[in-house]
Amino acid sequence: MTILITLVAYQVVLLGIGYWARSRATTTDGYFLGDRGLGPWVASLSYAAGSSSAWSILGVSGIAFSEGLGSFWLLPGTISGHIVVWYVIAPWLRKASHEKGWLTLTDLIVDGLSPSQAKLCARISAVIVLFAFTFYIAAQFQGAANTFTAVFDFDFLSALLLGAVIVVLYTLWGGFWAVSLTDALQAVLMLVAAILLPIFALVEVGGFSVLLDAATNDGYWHWSGGHTGWFGIGFFIGMVSIGFGPIGQPHLLTRVMAIADGRKITQARIVAISWFTVVLGGMFLLGVCGHLLVVDQVDNEQIFFVLAADLLPTVVTGVLIAAVLSAIMSTADSQLLVAGSALHHDLKLDKKAKDPGKSARLAVAVVAVAAVVLAVLLPESIFSRVLFAWTALGAAFGPIVLIRFLKWSVRPGAVPIAMLGGFGLTVVFYSLPNGPGDVWERAVPFVTAFVTLWLARTSTEESNNGKESAS
Repeated sequence: MTILITLVAYQVVLLGIGYWARSRATTTDGYFLGDRGLGPWVASLSYAAGSSSAWSILGVSGIAFSEGLGSFWLLPGTISGHIVVWYVIAPWLRKASHEKGWLTLTDLIVDGLSPSQAKLCARISAVIVLFAFTFYIAAQFQGAANTFTAVFDFDFLSALLLGAVIVVLYTLWGGFWAVSLTDALQAVLMLVAAILLPIFALVEVGGFSVLLDAATNDGYWHWSGGHTGWFGIGFFIGMVSIGFGPIGQPHLLTRVMAIADGRKITQARIVAISWFTVVLGGMFLLGVCGHLLVVDQVDNEQIFFVLAADLLPTVVTGVLIAAVLSAIMSTADSQLLVAGSALHHDLKLDKKAKDPGKSARLAVAVVAVAAVVLAVLLPESIFSRVLFAWTALGAAFGPIVLIRFLKWSVRPGAVPIAMLGGFGLTVVFYSLPNGPGDVWERAVPFVTAFVTLWLARTSTEESNNGKESAS
C-alpha cells in the first residue's frame, strides 16, 4: 500500500505539471520547443533524463548482472558521445538554431539544400524518426508495464495502457515545457536511485574488497567479455560505438536548441555529464553486486526490483520504483513530442491544419497508439529495442550534424544517401545474428554514412555554383 500511495502521488504531480504548462503550449514553437526559453538546469537534467530511458536503470543493471565486467565499456562509450554533444556541438547548435529559427533536427538537416532536395530529405527524416521512435517509445511503455507487473498484481496489457495514458496526457497538455520540467524532476529521482540502491548492494556484498576477491577466471569477470583476439577488439569497438548515438538523437538536441542563454551552456554541460557518470556507473555496480547476491534464476532486467525489495525499506522501495517509471516516462514523453513534430512540422501538416495546436496534439496521439500496438504485438528485450532505435537515429542523423558543424558543403544527393545508408545498414545488421559487441550494427552504419558525406565534399566555388543553379 505504501508503494502504491507513493506512485499515485508521483503520477498526480506529473499530471499537475502538464496541466500547469498548458498555457505555455499555445503555439507550434511553444508546444514543440518551449519558445526556446530553457534554463541550464532544466535543459541539462531534462536532456539527461530524456537520454536515459528504461535501459539506463533496468537495461544497464541487467546487462551488468548477466554479462559481467565487459559491459562496463558501455559507460565510457555512452558518456563520450554526450561529451561531444555538450562540449563541441552545443554552443554552435544553440546559436544557429536561434538565429535560423530551426524547430526540429530536420530543419538543421535541410538547411542550405535546394527546395527539391530539402523536401526529399525532410520526408526521409520524418519517416526515419517515426519508425525508430515508435520502437523506442514501445520499449518505454513496455518498461512501464514490466514495472507495474513486477510490483503489483497487474496484467501486462492493463499496466501498459495505464503507463501510456499518463505519459500521453501530460505531454498533450503541456508540450515541451511539461516534458522538460517533468524530465528534470525525474532526473533527480533517477539520481537518487542510482546512488542509494548500489550503496546498499555494495554494503550487503561486503565492500569493494570482497567484490574483487569474488572475481574468478570465467568470462563474466573479464573486461573483454570473455572474447579474445579480433573478437575482443570487435567487442570493444562495438561497445564504445554506442557513443555515436547522442550526436544524432533529435529528442536530445532539441534540449540544446531550446536553451535561452548561450552563456549558461558551461553550467549545463557540467550538470549533464556528472549526472550520466553517476547514474550509469551506479547501475553497472548494482548489476555486478547482484551477480553475487541473487542466486535464483531471474530475468536480468528485473534485478533492480529484486534487490530493491530485498535490501530496502518499503517506503524507499516505492521511491525507487517511481525512479524507474521516471526513466521510462522521461524518454517516452520526449520522443512522443519529437515524433509528433516530425509528423506535424517536418511533413508540413501544420501548413494544412485549421488549428495547428490540435493538429500537433493529434500527431502525438497517433504515434502513442502505434507504440502501444507495437509493444503488445512484438514484445522484445528493452535493452535490444532501445539500442536499435538509438543506433539507427545516430547513424542516420549524427554524420549530418557533424558536417553542418564543420561547415562542409556536399554534392546534391549526398545527404539523403547518407541518411538512408546509415539507417538502412543499421536495420540490416540488426536483423542478422549478433557479433561481438554488435560491432557491425553500432559502428559500421555511422562510419559509412560519415565517409559518404566526406567523399561528397565540394569546394566553395562548386557550392556557390550549385546554389546559383538551384535558385
